[in-house]
Amino acid sequence: MAKISVVVPVYKAERCLGELYERLKRALESLSADFEIILVEDHGGDRSWEIIKELAAKDTRVRGLQFTRNFGQHCGITAGLDHATGNWVVVMDCDLQDRPEEIPRLYGKAKEGYHVVLARRGPRKDPFFKKVVSNLFYRTFRYLSGIDYDGRVGNFRIISADAVHNFKNMHEQLRFFGGLMSWMGYPAAFIEVEHARSELGRSTYTYRKLFRLAGEAIIAYSDKPLKMSIKMGALISAASLASGLYILWRALFVGVPVLGWASLFVSLYFLGGLIIFILGIMGIYLGKIFDETKRRPLYVILDKV
Repeated sequence: MAKISVVVPVYKAERCLGELYERLKRALESLSADFEIILVEDHGGDRSWEIIKELAAKDTRVRGLQFTRNFGQHCGITAGLDHATGNWVVVMDCDLQDRPEEIPRLYGKAKEGYHVVLARRGPRKDPFFKKVVSNLFYRTFRYLSGIDYDGRVGNFRIISADAVHNFKNMHEQLRFFGGLMSWMGYPAAFIEVEHARSELGRSTYTYRKLFRLAGEAIIAYSDKPLKMSIKMGALISAASLASGLYILWRALFVGVPVLGWASLFVSLYFLGGLIIFILGIMGIYLGKIFDETKRRPLYVILDKV
């Protein structure tokens, strides 16, 4: 009988961990007696770690990892996958928007011969603005990265031990779990699932964190911003040359004097700002290269149960 591991990054989830455990236990016991639930506490500062220790004390199938500080959701997933021992590993969020009751369906589809089965969400139970921002991110990510990533798919999925093994070989500091899985190229199947409301109320993923994740994901998977800056510079140079030739033609053959000090200063400031912007993009890429050369661990574990 196959062993199933469930990896759940946990952040400020004290309100729903008990329900999450009970629902996971019921769903997994319907599939196999051999399973484990790995809860990775990302130093949220609430009682989540105490609750995880209580759950582990009463059920040896629950394992807990606590980070020394907040390393982020995707490092939490990485840590869970590093410690998972199952033939199949389910990855899901902790706020119960990913319904544990869908795990048997994911597992059933995987047994048809797929290494990766993803949960494609129905209408999202998120605020309107968050849905708009999320949709914009995925469209931009697909364009810049060249990866055909479905924005209706989150972290919720089941993956084989072989896929987990290959995922462990990727050690880059900029972690975007869905992008890394897509990059590996395993043929994936999908099942349609209900997207439940978060049991944590307001999402712990603030818009600031979402925009930061978006920027890091784009930088990690694409050099198109650099190529776009080259195209932008070439376009501006061509437009400037054409404008200069037009002004010269008017001065020589039409007799229109060359005027417009204001437009000259505006142009200079525009080009100066554009140059600084492009240098900033290059600086970000250089900074991320510098971070990669340090070869620091992706996370540090403070405690285990």
